[in-house]
Amino acid sequence: MLRDYLPIWTWLSPLAGWLLLAASLGYAHPLFNIVIGLGLVACVLAAVHHAEVVAHRVGEPFGTLVLALAVTIIEVALIVSLMLAGGEATAALARDTIFAAIMIILNGMVGICLLVGGSRHGEQAFGLYGVNAVLATLAAMSVITLILPNATTTVAGPIYSSSQLVMIAIASLTLYAAFVLVQTVRHRDYFLPEGKAAHDEMVHARPPSLNTALISGALLIVCLGAVVLLAKSLSPTIESAVTAAGAPKAVVGIIIAAIVLLPESLAALKAARYNRLQTSLNLALGSALASIGLTIPAVAIVALTTGWTLVLGLDHKGMVLLALSLLVATLSLGTGRTTVLQGAVHLVIFAVYLFTTIVP
Repeated sequence: MLRDYLPIWTWLSPLAGWLLLAASLGYAHPLFNIVIGLGLVACVLAAVHHAEVVAHRVGEPFGTLVLALAVTIIEVALIVSLMLAGGEATAALARDTIFAAIMIILNGMVGICLLVGGSRHGEQAFGLYGVNAVLATLAAMSVITLILPNATTTVAGPIYSSSQLVMIAIASLTLYAAFVLVQTVRHRDYFLPEGKAAHDEMVHARPPSLNTALISGALLIVCLGAVVLLAKSLSPTIESAVTAAGAPKAVVGIIIAAIVLLPESLAALKAARYNRLQTSLNLALGSALASIGLTIPAVAIVALTTGWTLVLGLDHKGMVLLALSLLVATLSLGTGRTTVLQGAVHLVIFAVYLFTTIVP
């Protein structure tokens, strides 16, 4: 039983990751960074496997919530650690990373899931009530976090005053807590698979034992810890490469968000391939909410404690792309059924976002 759910590579990957971290403390070489990058990918793949084992044990929608919370906590830890290491020079890091996470999830992750799922299954269905609720919450959180700072007057934008920052942190956390309550208690049926996906043999296969799930949960934490620390060790190399290429600093936020979201992206893509689009959307949109709802309070605490300025407001280009993404997501996910067309639209928007970030 244990070997079936936890093959040997899922144990060796986090072990290799932590050994690489230990070696990096006393050894540095450009080629060694490539090895660290490979170790990072291995830990990400192992994290996806362990998250799926835990998700299978606890069932939906709790399973997708496990991965969303675990990965977002790692994202928060990475952003906070980089802020503390970089000081006031990282004032816009949280904004860039959160915006990148939203665009990666709302256009990149959702787009490729709809495209791949539609290519294999023609048309896919999902629960409309749950997705609409998530999109409404995401729109509110995104606007008050990333757009409203440009319109406030107590302090000249794109920043909030201390009292406003406290209010926004509380609002973000409250909205996320309300979402978790609805998803797991009050209306969890909104987030369960519908149609053929509800009878998928893979979903109803015999779940792992409690001991297996506990071991996998512990290994998930070990893998995610290795992911964030390996990513942090690579961050100076990434920043140097971005600077040498003459790219904007916002590219660093995109890279950080992409690394952190890779486990969820792979899990969501796998679910879409097996015609479990509801699970894909639970992972994608839920992680977008967690990214804002948990990151903003954390970075607000750091900013208020240290007295650093926290830049949150987007520029005009960013506001246009965010508004377009929310509008298109509301329209493309507003019928409960999707095809490859919606996936193509989201991916084109994502490509435009990436291009205009590099060539503003």
